[in-house]
Amino acid sequence: MSSSSLIGGKVCEEFTPGYYGICTIGGMLSAGTTHLAITPLDVLKVNMQVHPIKYSSISTCFTTLLREQGPSAFWRGWAGKFFGYGVQGACRFGLYEYFKKVYSNLLVDQNKSVVFFASSASAEVIANVALCPFEAIKVRVQAQPHFAKGLTDGFPRIYASEGIHGLYRGLIPLLGRNLPFSIVMFSTFEHTVNFLYRNIIQKRKEECSRAQQLGVTCFAGYAAGSIGSIISNPADNIVASLNNKKASSLKLANQRTCHQRYRGR
Repeated sequence: MSSSSLIGGKVCEEFTPGYYGICTIGGMLSAGTTHLAITPLDVLKVNMQVHPIKYSSISTCFTTLLREQGPSAFWRGWAGKFFGYGVQGACRFGLYEYFKKVYSNLLVDQNKSVVFFASSASAEVIANVALCPFEAIKVRVQAQPHFAKGLTDGFPRIYASEGIHGLYRGLIPLLGRNLPFSIVMFSTFEHTVNFLYRNIIQKRKEECSRAQQLGVTCFAGYAAGSIGSIISNPADNIVASLNNKKASSLKLANQRTCHQRYRGR
């Protein structure tokens, strides 16, 4: 990677406060808007994960949700995705660059992969602590249409019934999903970029045009994201199911209480 970046016509030196700020803002905007755009697909995924019998396929899930809840159902949880993953992206990319500098200085004699692994893991732990409450609300809003409308009523409802533990119930499986994703993604990205410049383009990054640099970044990012998603998919099912399970239990308990009160009249 180069020792500086050209932003808005000005050179921003790598591993400076300004550089970390750019990475943080870039990560926030890219992650937040990307996850917002795929909200309909996420709604289908979550419902298929927590209701596998009812929704046996993508087409079945789509037509059933459209018929029972209308088009608005596919945008449920959009706020949780936009703000939650925006915060996660800010921490993930900003702190990754910070920790990469720290570990590069500490692990001077180690293989670069060790630095990439340690940096991505450290950044991802913090990023997931920030994301977890948003993810807990998002899953329940998407899988249970009557639970809450979004963040504004979802946060107080979970906190009132389960406390802070309810917001962080899925933290361990969330880490189980995102830690492997982040480690594989950043490592794959770094090695792919180096491979492309060294073996395919056979030029240093500084010698390439902006179009070439953008092409390398996009290709490496696509490869890294795809491989990371495959690795993290099993744990993703656990996150969705765990966050939905507690809400389902509370819903059944409330229904039983109401039924008992009705019979006692």
